[in-house]
Amino acid sequence: MATRTTLGLTSVIAAGLLAGCGGSDDPPEDLNLKPSYLGTIQKATYDGVSNDLLTAGLGRTGLQAAAPAFADPANPTIAELRRNAIHSNYRALIDPSTNGGFGTLYGPNIDNAGNATLGEGKIAGDEYIAYADDGTGQVNVTLMVQIPAGFDKANPCIVTATSSGSRGVYGAIGTAGDWGLKQNCAVAYSDKGSGMGFHNLQSNTVNMLNGERANAVAAGKNSSFTANLTAAELTAFNAATPNRFAIKQAHSQQNSEKDWGKYTLQAVEFAFYALNDKFGDVARNGTSRLNTITPAKTLVIASSASNGGGAAILAAEQDTKGLIDGVAVSEPVTEVALSPALTIKRGNTTVSRAGLGLYDTITIGNLYQPCAALSSSLTASPLLAAVSPTLAANRCAALKAKNLLTSTTLAAQADESLQKLREAGFESEADLLHASHFGTYQILAPFYANMYGKFSVKDNLCGYSFAPVTATGALTTLTATQEAQLFATANGTPSGGLGLVNNNSVGGPIADSFSVSPSTNVADYNIDGAICLRNLATGTDVTTGQPLTGQALINSQRVRAGMAEVLRNGNLRGKPAIIVHGRNDALIPVNHNSRAYFTANKAAEGAASKLSYIEITNANHFDAFLGFPGYDTRLIPIHRYHIQAMNMMYAHLKAGAALPPSQVVRTVPRGGTAGAAPAITAANVPPIQAAPIAANQITFANNTTTIPE
Repeated sequence: MATRTTLGLTSVIAAGLLAGCGGSDDPPEDLNLKPSYLGTIQKATYDGVSNDLLTAGLGRTGLQAAAPAFADPANPTIAELRRNAIHSNYRALIDPSTNGGFGTLYGPNIDNAGNATLGEGKIAGDEYIAYADDGTGQVNVTLMVQIPAGFDKANPCIVTATSSGSRGVYGAIGTAGDWGLKQNCAVAYSDKGSGMGFHNLQSNTVNMLNGERANAVAAGKNSSFTANLTAAELTAFNAATPNRFAIKQAHSQQNSEKDWGKYTLQAVEFAFYALNDKFGDVARNGTSRLNTITPAKTLVIASSASNGGGAAILAAEQDTKGLIDGVAVSEPVTEVALSPALTIKRGNTTVSRAGLGLYDTITIGNLYQPCAALSSSLTASPLLAAVSPTLAANRCAALKAKNLLTSTTLAAQADESLQKLREAGFESEADLLHASHFGTYQILAPFYANMYGKFSVKDNLCGYSFAPVTATGALTTLTATQEAQLFATANGTPSGGLGLVNNNSVGGPIADSFSVSPSTNVADYNIDGAICLRNLATGTDVTTGQPLTGQALINSQRVRAGMAEVLRNGNLRGKPAIIVHGRNDALIPVNHNSRAYFTANKAAEGAASKLSYIEITNANHFDAFLGFPGYDTRLIPIHRYHIQAMNMMYAHLKAGAALPPSQVVRTVPRGGTAGAAPAITAANVPPIQAAPIAANQITFANNTTTIPE
């Protein structure tokens, strides 16, 4: 069960009473004051039986089973929304299959040493949640702190778990959150300003802090996100483009990525406040708490995966207060522009391109992936059916017609598109994954274009919008049940029943994959939209090489300014760090992210660098995909190595254990029949080595990073 309370202004009032808290000779007390950016704090206590921090009462068994039903699906309770959000977010970052390792190598029942000692894995404790804002109600970043019942005041530790992808505040509960709670650390979560902000513009309804839906006017500053439209603009927009949604990360007009580090650091500060609210010594006034647990006495590890891992790295770079002691992340987005003087080699071969930003990578993939999927070398691609052969062939023809390919036959065009991706810095190990990733790129390209350029939903950038769509592509409306459950079913992008719409399609708006491009008059996965998005990154018309002009140039300048805002500098301020990344990653390619960041860090910090980079063979970005045929036989869970990195960083900070040298870890795929791979064993996932052999060592010397073949 859970008990909920709301924390008021006691600590602030107490500050005003300080002068009367003792004799004139008493030294001032260091009171535990709520950070000024935090709004009303909600606190719940979970007993670890009927409900808990890690599994919402579901335990290992419930997490592995299908999502639990709502008593009244159209009117879910806050507790039910939390439960189902934890269920969906935990499973989104790991492979929940037994053969894939759930319950044997990882999962709620597996302790951090890798042993099945924790039963159902339920963890009792307290959960604090609040918005961080600047007083306008337009920021409203969701921050959360979980304090396990086993937290040891004498050995305090905090782990950050900033959400991965665009997910809500529970987005990293299955990765960094899981490890931190099992280690009896407080876990500091942040949705980093993306999260569950879905504004139904037609009905004018929005999400609140705990996932419930409300009228935007009534919600006011308590809305997770309300699009910045006047009443007249909203009316006009709905008349022209009905049934659309504005989504926070895309349409907040804030480019939240530039502040992912800031929001991660705020989550840490919130954790210190919550810990002292619970454990701080009592002040002389008898009611207030003191700052008993302080950064100087507390071990703090910044962690998470994907975008959350990138946020942890950015937080470490921006940590001027000395809050973070170490970093351990998995497959992070790093956004570092490499100096031309720096080189990355794989074996003896110089990498063709490295250090491209996320938006560059996304828009290149969005252009060429559907055509590349038809290459005769990729017929064994898992989830190949995710790409329509007809639409992909039309995309190939459109690329040729627009001077983006030179080959004249379909087969050659597909091979050329695949080569374009390799030349853009995608590793060959990602080849077979392009078909299954195209749908993600297709959505993320316009999503991030809007974010970087700080566009309003009313701008309809490149003709894209987000709306509920049917299986045949027609626009529709969300049912009351679908909308009520968005907090639990959506992932922060167009999801939970929402899809990507091409407003410019011949014949009128329709789901992007069903649309007909005006310039070609065929269904080709919207080549016009894909080119428009790519042009925003380059500042040129990629079909002619000529500079953009007019509004197209203005839009591109806005996007490129946003891309520049999010660049990291590579300087971790001497903090020890471990990055693990899969060589097969087709979403966050190693050449543009972890390899590039490792190189930039070594150049920036020189001998002071304490960064170890661990590259894992046969590992991709989405462990959840390992449940699909062909993924299961070829790839292993990178989450296994995220756990090891956390253990190693904790041992380094706590006991002075040496950090592992940078290295390639060579894993062993499970093999077998696609869809029925044998159960994974420890032999498939050998540990990170304390002393890797020379052939596996990653090195940096003479401005060059060398990655072993």
